[in-house]
Amino acid sequence: MRRNSEKTKTTGITTISWVDEIRSLGVFVTRSRKFKCSIDNAKRSYHRAANGIFGKVGRLASEEVVVQLLLHKCMPILLYALEVCALEKRSVQSLDFTINCFFMKLFKTSSIATVRDCQSFFGVDLPSIVLAKEKDLINLLIDRPTVCCTTVMFS
Repeated sequence: MRRNSEKTKTTGITTISWVDEIRSLGVFVTRSRKFKCSIDNAKRSYHRAANGIFGKVGRLASEEVVVQLLLHKCMPILLYALEVCALEKRSVQSLDFTINCFFMKLFKTSSIATVRDCQSFFGVDLPSIVLAKEKDLINLLIDRPTVCCTTVMFS
């Protein structure tokens, strides 16, 4: 995409603003030479939800309850529609780091080995693993369309 010094373009009746990022169906697409999604807003929303949960129940609830709330309320916010984006390796690592930081805060540790042990004990998959599984499932569905999908596609 070429950079433009103008902030707006006029095409006939309508005016189109030139922006660095656009939101479509909850996914933020960033201006780039190739298709690129931004995960900054997803991480911001995740932190807002996780800190809200941690602020409400904090140390009153057991760690198991907080982790289950994290898995069922916050992880979907973080991973929403990211399986359709071609994320760079550093973006996926950033998502993993976000989850690891929450576990460090919850269990009051700075040891990544302790965090990994806690995650395996509670059955928490990092976003890199979840996204890989979802992409594998999407590829499987594309490669082997079901009777229902075939009927809808060719009717």
